[in-house]
Amino acid sequence: QVQLVESGGGLVQAGGSLRLSCAASGRTFSSYVMGWFRQGPGKEREFVAAIRKSGGRTYYADSVKGRFTISRDNAKNTVYLQMNSLKPEDTAVYYCTVRPGSAVGVAPKEYDYWGQGTQVTVSS
Repeated sequence: QVQLVESGGGLVQAGGSLRLSCAASGRTFSSYVMGWFRQGPGKEREFVAAIRKSGGRTYYADSVKGRFTISRDNAKNTVYLQMNSLKPEDTAVYYCTVRPGSAVGVAPKEYDYWGQGTQVTVSS
């Protein structure tokens, strides 16, 4: 089993920044992809960003490209999401997730393990 614990959510004004962290523990994999999804009020869970353990290639949803940056610290088994220029439409619960292997998916069903989520609220 893999345990994922997110932190760093909160309330911020539009145009502000937040940094989310996700620490993984438990079972380890030689290769994996870690990512962030979000789920806004009344919406389906949607892909935000992902990063491969090996090589560090990153992937972003069009809605956050240029504003959000995903990074990882393999030694700490931690992934980060730096969110800048936040907009009210970024308001959601943000979930950290991981899947073994190197294939990057954008659908929730493609990921195996999930954190409990952290709330991000952006006021206008």
